[in-house]
Amino acid sequence: MSKQTTSTLILISIVLAAAFALWWTLRPVGLPVGIVAGNGRIEATEINIATKTAGRIVEIMAKEGDFVQAGKVLARMDTQVLQAQQAEARAKVREAENAYQTAKSIVIQRESEYTAAQAVVAQRRAEFDAAEKRLNRSQRLVGEGAMPQQEVDDNHARVLGMKAGIDTAIAQVAAARAAIDAAKSQVIQAQSVIEAVKATVARLQADINDNELKAPRDGRVQYRVAEAGEVLDAGGRILNMVDLSDVYMTFFLPTEAAGKVALGSDIRLVFDALPNNVIPAKTSFVASVAQFTPKTVETDSERLKLMFRVRARIDPELLKQHIQQVKTGVSGMAYIKLDPAIEWPANLEIKLPK
Repeated sequence: MSKQTTSTLILISIVLAAAFALWWTLRPVGLPVGIVAGNGRIEATEINIATKTAGRIVEIMAKEGDFVQAGKVLARMDTQVLQAQQAEARAKVREAENAYQTAKSIVIQRESEYTAAQAVVAQRRAEFDAAEKRLNRSQRLVGEGAMPQQEVDDNHARVLGMKAGIDTAIAQVAAARAAIDAAKSQVIQAQSVIEAVKATVARLQADINDNELKAPRDGRVQYRVAEAGEVLDAGGRILNMVDLSDVYMTFFLPTEAAGKVALGSDIRLVFDALPNNVIPAKTSFVASVAQFTPKTVETDSERLKLMFRVRARIDPELLKQHIQQVKTGVSGMAYIKLDPAIEWPANLEIKLPK
């Protein structure tokens, strides 16, 4: 063998040895029995900040990327028409309250008239009794010749008149009673009008409040869909934000593995952007229906192709501690323990970002 050939073989051996060493260093490390993995992407609950009614955007205070707290005003809509309607409704409230007070005064007046009518009845009855006694005396005296018949006739006519006066006074009492009932009905009606108009004021105030678009939860604004000055229909979107207290990764496992996953199982997440960190999570959801199903399932091998969706939820308290680093859309791997008795390997021990 020539010296050149020997040198070539030595060089090839060195290259192969180096390649093997590199492969050995970068070779994928197998997972322990009882731990399975799936790839996924970080997601969070998205919330659209939208208008309740049609209108013009006056101001948008939030910018893309802003962290906002629940209750913070993010945008305002034009409420001039609503405020004018509310001012009109408040004026009607005052008008209805005046009508209510007037109706109450009328009730008091009618009750006074009723009392006076009852007094008139008592007076007429007293006068009738006196006239009847006078008639009886005159009838005795005319029999004795001590009084003329004309005076008896006059007394008799007076008694009849008094009786008619009693009937008239009793009718006036009934009319006064009916007037009281009518006045009380007006009071009830006026009170109902007050309540109805106050409800209108409250509804308009609710509409005005709804035109101050507030953050329903703590989170981060992802993007602006509209700008100040635009006119939107009811339900028109202005902003989109994510709730960073509800962050999760969705991944898929085959039937054999998914069937062993229990809710609350320990999960470790490793993101492509942070390969040196291991984030703890818990199983919060396992689909009951396969996501990828062959058209026909006839053999065991075909059944193994069924994939089930699993969700790994990150602890909200942990998210609060690293809120500035939380980002959706980041891809990574999820490792889940099927057997809670086994230990996590060293490379999957928790390592949080600093």
